[in-house]
Amino acid sequence: MVFSLPNDEVVFPNPELADEDGLLAIGGDLSPERLILAYHHGIFPWFSDDDPICWYSPHERCVIYPERIKVSKSMKQVLKNGGFNVTVDECFADVIAKCAKAPRKDQPGTWITAEMQQAYIKLHQLGWAHSVEVWKNNALVGGLYGIAVSDVFCGESMFSLVSNASKVALIFLCQQTNFKLIDCQLPNEHLLSLGAEMIDRETYMEVLNKQ
Repeated sequence: MVFSLPNDEVVFPNPELADEDGLLAIGGDLSPERLILAYHHGIFPWFSDDDPICWYSPHERCVIYPERIKVSKSMKQVLKNGGFNVTVDECFADVIAKCAKAPRKDQPGTWITAEMQQAYIKLHQLGWAHSVEVWKNNALVGGLYGIAVSDVFCGESMFSLVSNASKVALIFLCQQTNFKLIDCQLPNEHLLSLGAEMIDRETYMEVLNKQ
């Protein structure tokens, strides 16, 4: 059952009531208060420009346990000799803008609308959203962004302008931060090749709510 959110109250229905595809509710807004509440309950927005705001809470979650990330021998060489430099929270707005422009397989457009970009920039200013930037020859060539909730990093998107740049960002996130879980939301071949796995919502919420 898909719920319609009220505009005058920041609430969400029980995530367990989401449809089979994870769609839980539509409507509401992208205010910091609503977004923060959503992520604390395992809910995230995902919609296109012409759609109403759609809120998802998948019954199964694609995640990476940082200690289980797979780094191939060739990737270890890239990390050592690839000429990449990694920073954190140095240019969040640039990262989300480049993620919005990155082409996606089987997706003609982007779900990172202008409205979404402004909402997450606000979250970054409030200390909730963070970015990892990958540089080469002083140029921003890759990165990712997401929301930090307790020990979980809720990854939203990544981009890569040169080979392996987004992998460098993700490996850095796993190896150089203290997160217990990286939430990738939905699976794809790229993430699975790096060690991502599927867990049920109950397991995910246990980690999310653990203090």
